[in-house]
Amino acid sequence: MERADKNLAFMLQYENIAWYENGKVRILDRRIYPTKVEFVECTTHQEVTQAITDMVTQSAGPYTAAAMGMALAAYECRNMNEAGQKEYLRKAAYTISHARPSTVDRMVRICEGCYQAAEIAMAAGLDVPQAIVDHTVRTNNDRYNKIKKIAKHLVDMFPKNGKVLTQCFGETIVGQMLAEARERGNELKIYCAETRPYFQGARLTASVAKDMGFDVTLITDNMPAFAIQNEKIDVFTSAADVICQDGHVVNKVGTFQIAIVSKYMGIPYFVTGAPDLGHPTVESTHIEMRDPDFVLQAMGVRTAMEGVKGYYPSFDITPPHLVSGVVTDAGIYSPYDLRRYFEEGNGGEYEIVV
Repeated sequence: MERADKNLAFMLQYENIAWYENGKVRILDRRIYPTKVEFVECTTHQEVTQAITDMVTQSAGPYTAAAMGMALAAYECRNMNEAGQKEYLRKAAYTISHARPSTVDRMVRICEGCYQAAEIAMAAGLDVPQAIVDHTVRTNNDRYNKIKKIAKHLVDMFPKNGKVLTQCFGETIVGQMLAEARERGNELKIYCAETRPYFQGARLTASVAKDMGFDVTLITDNMPAFAIQNEKIDVFTSAADVICQDGHVVNKVGTFQIAIVSKYMGIPYFVTGAPDLGHPTVESTHIEMRDPDFVLQAMGVRTAMEGVKGYYPSFDITPPHLVSGVVTDAGIYSPYDLRRYFEEGNGGEYEIVV
């Protein structure tokens, strides 16, 4: 099977995101990459769920981890009868899909696809865990190829040899965006906000851009306005954890403030990804509040006096009037017209494919 991760950066290769083999799932620990290249090894689907909750993998990484967790669940129940296996997998799907509240809709769709692949494998007498792994590779290929289409539309919006500001880690779109720019001979300069407290921009986005041969500059989270103004940045872009059908964008905290600055400074903000079927309006979203102690330290080194309190909302919400366009596999849509995406027959980034 041809793989859509070919020629992308190390951490975008399927095996280097999350992978099931021989009764175990190994997940690249993005909390410490690239300083260290280590994998967290899980022997139960509950451990996979906990790894997702604990931010071992981030951005789109949890979606591959969830699918591999379903393969592991199938291994765990391999000695049960067919009815028992199905019941076990249903329970595992619920557990895994609810690892993080902000991504439940997408996780449910991914786990449902794995469950359907398992049913087909059981009926045919095939190896169920391997069938789920094969299904995951197919769906990852489908998603990567959709994102390649997104990248083509996104790079159309970049000036030749332009300067692009990113936020957090957009996973596959970062790699596909850079691959598309490279094919066009567009020598982009990438500016990455560091994205505290996990530093995804510093450790992940910047690493992928460097890995793929691009000029990349890291800025702290309080520098975007100065950088846009003085470095003459042309475009701000990010992926999203949720794109509501009413045009609100839920993404890593800090996205909202960069969108405000971009609007004020007169540069466009393009968000990438398909609108989410499960989120017709922003009222359907839930902002995850994480352990406040994380903001009191930087990469494990405490920076605040004992007794100082932290505050850690994981996401913020950017309203549609700050979004220049939603870049999808089917083209660029106004944030006020996202329902048309599905009306035109498009299935979304995480549609169920078996």
